[in-house]
Amino acid sequence: MKVRDIMTRDVISVGTTTPLREVALILAESRISGVVVVDESRTPVGIVSEGDLLAKQLSRPAKRRDALEWIFGEHADADELRRRAAVTAAEAMSAPVVTIDADRPLREVAALMVDRDVNRLPVMADGVLAGIVTRADMVRAYLALDDEIASTIREQVLRKTMWLEPTSFDVAVRDGRVEIAGQVDRRSTADIVARLIGVVDGVVSVKADLRWALDDTHLAPAVETEAEPGAASLVAREERMPLHR
Repeated sequence: MKVRDIMTRDVISVGTTTPLREVALILAESRISGVVVVDESRTPVGIVSEGDLLAKQLSRPAKRRDALEWIFGEHADADELRRRAAVTAAEAMSAPVVTIDADRPLREVAALMVDRDVNRLPVMADGVLAGIVTRADMVRAYLALDDEIASTIREQVLRKTMWLEPTSFDVAVRDGRVEIAGQVDRRSTADIVARLIGVVDGVVSVKADLRWALDDTHLAPAVETEAEPGAASLVAREERMPLHR
């Protein structure tokens, strides 16, 4: 699943000179917690969030603020003072803005949000603002991810990679934890299936209950001078085993 699959495409944005009162009205009427600030070319330059507006609400009369800071030794940092005095979006926004490309996997969104401590990321496609992805979008995607993982296992791993019929297997995914049951021809095939599932994007763990007809793990590889074995010679070299779990 890519960023473009979960992003909101109708991005609500404001210009750098938009008054903060207007920004507050947009947030309230649109029921969103942050808005993208763009320049004249529609390039994202910052974000104004509810937190930025709260910082503005903390502004106090200058004389009272100076007196309290002198008495208690309080000193707000430059960013906080800038937001308290802000009257436009550019003056109140958090910048520089962190963006992500529409074709990036969701794990990169999660990593950026955690590393940069942000709740939303403007999404770019071919250098143009194409959408926005929020933590709420990630939560909804997380709930839908299990279905996508199961589909990937059936179609990409079993059918297209291993040439196995997906309907012959029971595949269950919950919170990224995969359980698969079924039967394959060889023990090595069962091992390969489990390993391939383990590298599917979003998989946390794999519990494989796969039975096999032939245990081929004890067989020595053919020497270089040996001709490519046919079906009869291969069967002769393998000891037929009962079904195992």
